[in-house]
Amino acid sequence: MENSAYIKFSALPENESFARLTAAAFVMNKNSDLDFIDDIKTVVSEAVTNSIVHGYEGGLGEIEMKMTADERCVYIEITDFGKGIEDITLARTPLYSTKPSENRAGIGFTVMETFTDELKVESEKGKFTKVIMSKNYR
Repeated sequence: MENSAYIKFSALPENESFARLTAAAFVMNKNSDLDFIDDIKTVVSEAVTNSIVHGYEGGLGEIEMKMTADERCVYIEITDFGKGIEDITLARTPLYSTKPSENRAGIGFTVMETFTDELKVESEKGKFTKVIMSKNYR
């Protein structure tokens, strides 16, 4: 049996912790392993931060988070409706940053890949970016 949840929130820095803790609470009943929960919190934090910093560049906007859990895996989608990513392959290159002057390390996607079992990125310039992550229970 699947469980699912959906939330929409403002793209404000203070809502990054809200999204992170909401995702942790969602997976806690399926897998209370602290390392697993920390991994989920980390990837949600990275995806939401990317939406705020790059998708909306600190401006107004909304972020959607959809979570689904089945018997083997949790799936998390983070979507913003900001400026989109022109070159997804380049954006996923370790240490690449569109904002080096702001001391951005360019490791967001690398972190998400490291702590999930699968990561997909969909984007259309000027319309949206969606990060789809899945992680199997241990």
